[in-house]
Amino acid sequence: MKIIKYFALIIIVALSQFSLAQNSDDSMLYRKDFKSITGKNTVSVTSYEKNGIHLVYAGGVGNVDVYSLNKDGILTPISNHELHKGTGPSRGMVADNINGTDFLFVANKHGNVIETFKILDNGSLERVSLVEDTNETHLGTAITLQVLHIKNASYLFIGGLEETPGLSSFKIKNDGKLTHVQSMKDDETIHTDGIIGMFTHKIKGKTFLYTGGFQDNGVSSFRVYDDGTFKNINNIDDNNTDRYLTGAYPVTGVTLGDNKYVIVGHRHHKYYERNGFIKKTDFVYHGDGVSVFKVNKKGALVPHFVLKDDETTKLQGQTRIEIVSTDNNEAVLAVGTRDDASIQLLKLNEAGILSPINYLETGFSIYYGLKSHKIGDDNFLIAGSFRFDLGKIVSYKISPKINREGKVLRHIVNLKYKEEATEAQINEAAETFVNLKNEIPEIANIEWGLNDSEEGASNGFTHTFTITFNDEHAREIYLFHKAHLDLVKKVGPIIGGAFIMDYWTAIN
Repeated sequence: MKIIKYFALIIIVALSQFSLAQNSDDSMLYRKDFKSITGKNTVSVTSYEKNGIHLVYAGGVGNVDVYSLNKDGILTPISNHELHKGTGPSRGMVADNINGTDFLFVANKHGNVIETFKILDNGSLERVSLVEDTNETHLGTAITLQVLHIKNASYLFIGGLEETPGLSSFKIKNDGKLTHVQSMKDDETIHTDGIIGMFTHKIKGKTFLYTGGFQDNGVSSFRVYDDGTFKNINNIDDNNTDRYLTGAYPVTGVTLGDNKYVIVGHRHHKYYERNGFIKKTDFVYHGDGVSVFKVNKKGALVPHFVLKDDETTKLQGQTRIEIVSTDNNEAVLAVGTRDDASIQLLKLNEAGILSPINYLETGFSIYYGLKSHKIGDDNFLIAGSFRFDLGKIVSYKISPKINREGKVLRHIVNLKYKEEATEAQINEAAETFVNLKNEIPEIANIEWGLNDSEEGASNGFTHTFTITFNDEHAREIYLFHKAHLDLVKKVGPIIGGAFIMDYWTAIN
């Protein structure tokens, strides 16, 4: 009897793992909410859980906005906080607990400072420290932060860009203040010019830090010691054949079974002006791809696998890679792209092989604003854009893909206008709405009409617009398209109410 129960248990575990694999292979993103921000854009996003409250921090130029995120993916504004000198943008934001106190660390890019905020009970912020750049610390144009916990101490590692490239280590005190430990200036051997991504692994009690060098076109490995000092242990350069590190950008990692991996994305220098921001202008474009490195027993990176972009994926201009979920055998990753304006889901198996799952065209370019967050058994992504005209933060839930084959999406907008709205204003609003078809190619069709119901249940709504989309991507592109946002801004002052519904229906 015990043997039968044992084999039954093995079968149940195997089936559950099979179910997980099946679900991950068919995962898709579904937008749940979006909210306005007070900053001029959303450059960085991070999340944190405190006292059972799931918090989201959106940093852009000028401000950091605070929201709560509930189990349905709904964002609720809590507070907003001005950055030092009202500058920014805030980059490399990271929240962590330091000996019982919760802090948010912010790299104020153009303020050339690192700001430490205490996270209060409701999630709002109280600034407790400012660390300004010096000739030794390489904090000018700081863009990436990484917290390391080593034995009984915690350290903040900081990466810089442009005029002051390098890597710095600061000890974090219990009150959130920072004490400088060591800085390493960028040179021709290490890849620390433009550290836009960092990740850490621990191997047999030893701590290793991995950085991408955006301007250096490569990745570097560092051993970090118990006192926060560090040394370089290996470096890997881009090439024109099997490596995709030109403009190394996001860096993350995962442990699967006995294997440790570091995953590196890049925004190729071809997407920039050669005679402008890019320092090395003799690059050759050999495609876009996500690189997987295996970590050896000494903590060094070893090139392992590259998933190359093709017509079935959205990997052009990778600016953020997030680990969405892991089990012992595989991980699901989300890749945010600036040039494809999409979020691509990928699967990494235990052997270190990446494969594409599904993608969603978000309708906005992602710069550094993408963060995964888990509530219970549900996985979410929070995204934002560097676009100054957008001013939104968006939440997505990752769920099994819904079969939409043979269906189209109807987007129904019912409007009523304020009493003071003139006939000319109303007519112009209708014309502008219909003209969206010419501004947004993803709209399959628009039709509209005036209310002709005599049942007395129209609640004052007078105009109905029906937009048809062929898929989810088209709806997202429409929602966050500049032409649509301009329309909302233009007609908003005369709108007395809106009632909006979407539904899927079979193609006629």
